[in-house]
Amino acid sequence: MEFSLHSTAGMGQNRQGRQTVKSKRHNAIRELVAGSLVNNQDELRRKLRRRGFAVTQATLSRDMHELHIYKGPAGYALPNGNGNGNGATAVEDDDDAPPTVREVIDSFGLRVLTAMNQVIIRTVMGGAQPLAASLDYEEWPEVAGTIAGDDTVLVICKDARRAAEVEARMKVMLES
Repeated sequence: MEFSLHSTAGMGQNRQGRQTVKSKRHNAIRELVAGSLVNNQDELRRKLRRRGFAVTQATLSRDMHELHIYKGPAGYALPNGNGNGNGATAVEDDDDAPPTVREVIDSFGLRVLTAMNQVIIRTVMGGAQPLAASLDYEEWPEVAGTIAGDDTVLVICKDARRAAEVEARMKVMLES
């Protein structure tokens, strides 16, 4: 199978009008998340492999970010709330954005502190990645990048002053 390097932007098709491998993989991810319980990326990666898509964790993570898939208390879900076998695969709402930082910190956040130009946010187990994804999605200007484990998000800011601003915003959200 030969694909052109110049795909039609946003269409998921190559010049010949065929779906790209990435587009097919994205559709498979949507179907899997909407139609079955998916608790972690490794489980999703195995399900994709059974469908003929061998992907690395990095590729899967990028795909999930592009699709705005987030992890909630019941596992992965699509931005329209469908997931874990609870809905259709197509996004029917105009409101297809992932949860806001405020919503995620309200659900998962425990405490926050700064260390020089870094902000450390502790969450409940499994809450760090959705929080980091929401920060990345909202593109806060003070934030240079995020790294998430299972229950800790490391937010790297451009300088200590901006880290203090992020910490203050997070504390307000945690306390409200």
